[in-house]
Amino acid sequence: MDVLNNLFKPTYRNVTSFLEVIDVITGLREIIKSFDYLIEAPEWTHDGKSIVFNSLGRIYELSLSTGEISEVNTEFASNCNNDHVISPCQSQIAFSHNTHEDGLSRIYRMPFSGGIPTLITPLGPSYLHSWSVDGKALAYCAERNGEYDIYVISSSGGVEKQLTKQFGHNDGPEFSPCGRYIYFNSTHSGLMQIWRMQVDGTEKKQVTDGTGNYWFPHLSPDGNRLVCIVYDSNSVPAYDHPANKHVRLELMSSDGKGAVSLAELFGGQGTINVNSWAPDSRRLAFVSYALK
Repeated sequence: MDVLNNLFKPTYRNVTSFLEVIDVITGLREIIKSFDYLIEAPEWTHDGKSIVFNSLGRIYELSLSTGEISEVNTEFASNCNNDHVISPCQSQIAFSHNTHEDGLSRIYRMPFSGGIPTLITPLGPSYLHSWSVDGKALAYCAERNGEYDIYVISSSGGVEKQLTKQFGHNDGPEFSPCGRYIYFNSTHSGLMQIWRMQVDGTEKKQVTDGTGNYWFPHLSPDGNRLVCIVYDSNSVPAYDHPANKHVRLELMSSDGKGAVSLAELFGGQGTINVNSWAPDSRRLAFVSYALK
């Protein structure tokens, strides 16, 4: 029995969520599980055994062998959003939680097995997106003084470092598997496009140059492929990534070449907010939706 089914408020039941997996070589799509409520941001565990997602402020783990769902116990953090990332060693999980005192998103870290979360970013809003390969740093998007930029911070906390400035609306930072780059999306050239920079913020280079708005670059574990979600630029402002839109997943090489449409779906916000590649670098998990 689905342990979540009785917990959901009516506002979370206005959609059906389909957790899908696509083979990026054959294009074959498979619905792993459907949910009678909203789920978001699937993330494959590094051992390939489970998919982690968020729903109604909590984080859950779906066993791919049994189909059972268990809660990742985040204690007082009951407003977790769709920004959660498992550490490279899989012993820890970091996540963004809309804190009770002011409702702003801040980043926390705790053991993946459950525990008391430790605050990493005292300033908010901060939205987590990636954990460095060596486990020492977190990359995130944050709004400071009305501007959205890319920041990094030690995974143990400390002083944050701003990597983009006066560069447009910036979001979705992700460390490359080689550890040399951070990929992100930015409106610096007009539409939202995918960019890449060194981990210290230097040598910014545009990766995509499409006619849509490109969000959330996710690199395959082997570093060879890049997938992102694309909105129609005529219907969605460049700075926005709403839910319940017709979007597509686009696949390309890590340098932006050879882009192809991987899948078209009804989704957007919640579909692939975090890296959802399988460890084999061939399968990708995502969420599509249907309004009731």
